[in-house]
Amino acid sequence: MSEHRVAVTGIGLCTPVGTGTEETWSALLEGKSAIAPVESYPASSLETTLGAEVRDLRPRDYMDRRSLRTMTQHDIMAQVAAAMAVKDSGLDLGEDSEGHNALFTAGNKQVSNPDHFSDASVEARGPDGVADIRRFGEVAYGSVHPLFFIEGIQGASLFYISEAFGVRGANTYFSGTAEAGMFAIGRGYRAVRRGEAKVALCGAGDAPIFWWHMAAWDTTGITTRRNELGSAACAPYDVERDGTVMGEGGAFLMLEDLDDAKARGATVYAEITGTGAAADTAGLLSTDPTGRPVAATVERALRAAGSSPQEIDYVAAHGTGTKNGDVSEAAGLRTAFGEGKAVASSVKGATGHLMGAAGALNAAVAALAVSRGQIPPTLNLNEVDPECQGVDWVPNEAREAPVRQALALARGLEGQNVALVFRQA
Repeated sequence: MSEHRVAVTGIGLCTPVGTGTEETWSALLEGKSAIAPVESYPASSLETTLGAEVRDLRPRDYMDRRSLRTMTQHDIMAQVAAAMAVKDSGLDLGEDSEGHNALFTAGNKQVSNPDHFSDASVEARGPDGVADIRRFGEVAYGSVHPLFFIEGIQGASLFYISEAFGVRGANTYFSGTAEAGMFAIGRGYRAVRRGEAKVALCGAGDAPIFWWHMAAWDTTGITTRRNELGSAACAPYDVERDGTVMGEGGAFLMLEDLDDAKARGATVYAEITGTGAAADTAGLLSTDPTGRPVAATVERALRAAGSSPQEIDYVAAHGTGTKNGDVSEAAGLRTAFGEGKAVASSVKGATGHLMGAAGALNAAVAALAVSRGQIPPTLNLNEVDPECQGVDWVPNEAREAPVRQALALARGLEGQNVALVFRQA
């Protein structure tokens, strides 16, 4: 079976620092941060009251009113970013009557809108005010919002996007954290490379700012407690860091056969040349301090791409700002690239941790770095943790530099690691 070269011809970014790819990229290079006190609901009962929210978004510009009635914020973030990627590519996916176009989406959607559950919960209380599960069973059907269960379909973005753009080919939804979005793009890469699809729209959307998710992550200890620092609270690799900050948004890439893209005169941001993955089995919500799984992921991606460590000019790093996670990532990059050899940065000090969309965002950052010859900075990095040294983290200021090849890295909270390699086309 012949293999096709895979081009990135569309990028759609809806992030806290900008609605649109150019707006996001400019903000990242300028060192802007969207991390601030949460405004969409009162977060005062939480240990972490900061988040990076997408503001001033007009969803009706990207989807119809009927779809919005059953969408959660997760679905909206995915739909908006996907629409931007389609428009950017210049492709008409609706012409795909025979199912040659593919769609792969991802996220960490966990629940419907809990507000639509509250009326039934209140009605289910007994005379003493305590929730009565038996009574709930009696009143639930009539009291739960009629769209509650439809809203909660985890992979709903797969339907909404395929319906909007007429994508009829191979499709899958990946559930998880940062690794999920990058796995979706890796799946799209393989679909085009193997000839399973001519075009693949792939990426993720997530909205972990919602109180349900924030309350859950609050208990894990991975989020910062330095609320008083505001935009400076998320500080990947810094000696004073104490955790990450959640952010919402979406990131999608349009992938297609490189020869087809050139034939139609498309803008080609970069070519994807390989992907690799490995599992960290140190334990749930913990990482191997030696960084071996990270190194293995990088090495497998480079091997698949036919590249050497010396050829990678930039790494779009995971860098959440957690104590153990940053240390293990730094160790893995030192092992894979050599002491002092890797140039890497994390954008989470600007956008927060987009959870299921974080890996897809990193993929977009890597592709844009290759296309533009620009490297966004790691914000709030004032003093590198001694255990994170040995990597050039591009602290606080963007850098102009030729980026002939770049590697994007994503790490999941359950130990999944995945990487993609991009090069100039």
